[in-house]
Amino acid sequence: MNARKTGDLPADLESTRRRLEQWRQRHQAPTPLPESLWAEAVKLAGRYGVSRTARALGVGYYSLRDRVEKETSSSAAGSPARSAAPFLELAVSPHRGAGECILEWEDAGGGKMRVHLKGVEVPDLVALSRSFWEGRR
Repeated sequence: MNARKTGDLPADLESTRRRLEQWRQRHQAPTPLPESLWAEAVKLAGRYGVSRTARALGVGYYSLRDRVEKETSSSAAGSPARSAAPFLELAVSPHRGAGECILEWEDAGGGKMRVHLKGVEVPDLVALSRSFWEGRR
């Protein structure tokens, strides 16, 4: 990867990319990557997405995606906190607009939320979105 592209990477992704590069210099292909490096890649993919992480680290997209899916399904199955989503009630005035929409959010870790709204204004949607994204950290 050239210097221009690596400068655009977040610090943790760049650090792992460098460690992978150093590991590759010490080992010949087809030596498999150690599980500790795969675990870091999976963690970063949860934060930055599978495609971006695979591209930055120079690992196979499908290999990383499969490991992320395996990690997500095993952590979701064993973690009651993951399945318990907070409830956020939005008070809607009957005098507001009659707009209607369906919103769907999905984070890199597989968390999903679908909401059907009628007559809700933008500030309420911002609060709802913020509660979903901040509740995942």
